Amino acid sequence: MAILFFIVFIDLLGFGVMIPQLPFYGLHFGLHGFGVATMLACYSVAQFVSSPLLGRLSDRVGRRPVLLVSLAVSALAYCWLGFADAAWMLFAARLIAGAGAGNIAAAQAYIADVTPPERRAKGMGMIGAAFGLGFTVGPALGGLAARLDPAAPAFIAAGLSVIAFLLTLARLKESLPEASRNAPPRPGRLAVAREALSRPVLRELILLLFVTIGAFAGMETTFALWANQVFGWGSWEVGLNFFFVGVVLVVVQGGLIGWLSRRLGEARLLTAGALSIMLGLAGLPLVHAIPLLLVVNLLLAAGMGLLNPSLNSLISRQARIDEQGGILGVSQSASSLARAAAPPLAGLLFDTSGRNTPYIVGAALMLLVLILALRLPRVASDATMSEVLPS
Repeated sequence: MAILFFIVFIDLLGFGVMIPQLPFYGLHFGLHGFGVATMLACYSVAQFVSSPLLGRLSDRVGRRPVLLVSLAVSALAYCWLGFADAAWMLFAARLIAGAGAGNIAAAQAYIADVTPPERRAKGMGMIGAAFGLGFTVGPALGGLAARLDPAAPAFIAAGLSVIAFLLTLARLKESLPEASRNAPPRPGRLAVAREALSRPVLRELILLLFVTIGAFAGMETTFALWANQVFGWGSWEVGLNFFFVGVVLVVVQGGLIGWLSRRLGEARLLTAGALSIMLGLAGLPLVHAIPLLLVVNLLLAAGMGLLNPSLNSLISRQARIDEQGGILGVSQSASSLARAAAPPLAGLLFDTSGRNTPYIVGAALMLLVLILALRLPRVASDATMSEVLPS
């Protein structure tokens, strides 16, 4: 599992490198809040389409081949982004990169293959920790590289995807048993989605994931524009901000989540994470000084660090081993749909209703998540695996 962690880290490091520069790329080509947010959302539109496909494909051919192909696609997309000289190229390159990013479902299924249920939150936390490390190093590296050449972050991201591809090719062993890979053909992705959403507990978990990711994505995609107006920041300062967020994510998901899940359980961690994110989003409009911004970022990062792996673990517990990729692909697709829908709306609110409006709306959505999450321990305890899994 350590090699998968390193591969995901390298891949997400490339993703992180682009974070501080992309909004300013959009401004360079004449885009405003709505246009920048929509360009960023293209990534998630493609990820929404590709996640269930790649998740189901990994159930049939194995996790390793899916990871290899998707990493190659990511490398090509980042190269095109580096050579972009028009706004439409930004949109096209982000669509292709998002198609490759559907591999997260395969990586999560890999974790589910090699971990028992009682250790799954810790395993999912490793994916989150890899994401956090990518957020820690990537934005700072990308902000520094952008000061030398605006296109440099894209080429660095492409190189990192190539490194992850080579590591997967050379070191990663297949996790899915041969018997499962040779199983009869499985239902189509719409049938998998209908089946997943027909299970009450699973449907509620996926709804919580969708709303949370939407609220958080609206903040992520407008933050650079907000910080530019409030503090006059550029890509370097935005990169340093995300460096701090990444440190918190690494500490929570890489060090604390396993111990906390054993002591408190995933449902309670989900509730705590929802409360922390809600407070962070509600506090962001009040920020006018760096120390308060650090407190808000601490709440946001710690909240996602608690909520995301706990929620993914709970979702994975609702699936049989032969449908882990498909079910996690549905949940990843829900995340991608939220990331596709929320940023344009947040950008539109930013342009028309003021820079703080996306965060006020996001806090209201997280209040809904908190109310639903408070019901979850009772719902989860009432629903046995025989009730949520088909016989």
